Amino acid sequence: MSGRPVAPAGLPPAGAEAGAPGAWAGDVIDYLARRHSVGPKFLALPAPTDAQWARAAAVALRAPDHGRLGPFRFVVVADPQRPALAELFAQDARRRGHAPDEVEKARARAFNGPGLVALVGRLREGVPDVPIHEQWLCTGAGLMNFLNALHLMGFGAKTLSGASVRDPAIRAAFCDADETLVAWVVAGTPRRASRPAAADRAAAVIGPWRPA
Repeated sequence: MSGRPVAPAGLPPAGAEAGAPGAWAGDVIDYLARRHSVGPKFLALPAPTDAQWARAAAVALRAPDHGRLGPFRFVVVADPQRPALAELFAQDARRRGHAPDEVEKARARAFNGPGLVALVGRLREGVPDVPIHEQWLCTGAGLMNFLNALHLMGFGAKTLSGASVRDPAIRAAFCDADETLVAWVVAGTPRRASRPAAADRAAAVIGPWRPA
């Protein structure tokens, strides 16, 4: 794993007791503020191990979850399973009437990124006090925590969606009857430092309340 970006020094060890923020807290915030999406062509091996995927999922569970519904889960696509996923992608492209070259491009997308995970959501209608929009908020927060954890472990990652998450056959391959395929997460070792597509403007997204 040499050459991988490292997380800030001085982080508390896994399993450490929660307590007052230490000197590491500012370093962690600064490091998280440098997280940006890294596309598949800028990702290399090694990919996250099963243990690292699981650690990221444990951080995802820290998302606010009103009612403890657990409206999301992650499904790891192992390397030997990529050809089967590629065929599902190709079949979807054929059903949508794509030309043969586009079908092959769709097939190739199953091999994007050194590591691949599907985000699956289970949104429940009619739950007292927990409307659907709150469940979507929890799912999004879980995804962001997952991405942040990967970043802190030195990985780059990107969330992808598109037509593939809406195809009934692909959804059936990953989801139970009451679930939906939300997105794909590709992850690996970044070939270059992540960078923003545009300058961040925090002042545009936070400010004081001004009552009428």
